[in-house]
Amino acid sequence: MTGVDDLDVLAETFLVQIGYLPKGYDPRSAGALTVRDSIPYRLFMDFFMKHPSKVWTAEELASLLDTSKPTIYRHINKLRSMDLLENADVVADDGSVRKGFRVRYGDLEKAWSFTEANVSLAMENYKKTVLRFQQLAKERAEKN
Repeated sequence: MTGVDDLDVLAETFLVQIGYLPKGYDPRSAGALTVRDSIPYRLFMDFFMKHPSKVWTAEELASLLDTSKPTIYRHINKLRSMDLLENADVVADDGSVRKGFRVRYGDLEKAWSFTEANVSLAMENYKKTVLRFQQLAKERAEKN
């Protein structure tokens, strides 16, 4: 995709590749005409990517996207599970502190590096588990 110059085409492809948007996603079932009109796409592109350092509350995003908080949380949790978003506090006008979200480190490239590091660590741990599993399975087979 490095030769693609259309940000929206690249974004759609990337969001499908990382599993944020399901392959074959049909936004019409959610009332949007195209993927780019859909809640998950707009949440990512119009809010988190346009303002990666800004901390957004779920209430604020739900209001701006004219949807429910559970819908916003469903999509935020997908991005958080990939370590692309981080929690941050927002101080409201009345002085109360609310839970908010932003792109990790305020930068997608840095967020992705964090994701890569976690994936590498997980893969190393899986490999150790497989090696140990194989060793124990072999020892059991030799005893029988």
